[in-house]
Order: sequence, then C-alpha cells, then structure tokens
Amino acid sequence: MEDLIKALTILLKYGNPHYPTHCEHDELTINSDIDPKKVSKEDRRELKKLGFDVDADKDHFFSSRFGSC
Repeated sequence: MEDLIKALTILLKYGNPHYPTHCEHDELTINSDIDPKKVSKEDRRELKKLGFDVDADKDHFFSSRFGSC
C-alpha cells in the first residue's frame, strides 16, 4: 500500500480531480485530467518504479499492479 500512496502523492502535484481513479479489467486508471505530458521526467520514472505506466495514447497513467477489481 505504501507504493500506491507514494504514487498518488506524486500525481497530486499535477491535479486533484474529483474522481481520480477508475478500475476495470484488472487495471487501475488515473483520470485523464492529469496529463502525463505535464509530469516531470523524474516523476514519471518514479511512477514507473511504483507500478504506473503511461498508456499507448499517452493520455493517462495506469497500473496493473494495483488494478485487481
């Protein structure tokens, strides 16, 4: 749980959407209001270590590690 809290704390620097996450098909998705292009390279590297990647369209972060629904 500590890694999830760390990841969400990083993402909070880039936005605070009312509905921040969505879970479907064993994937936790971060609301696209947080634009991965605006997240620093350092934070993107740390998010990757914590289990979050950017989707193929590069419009949101997701995690299969924290996504079991």
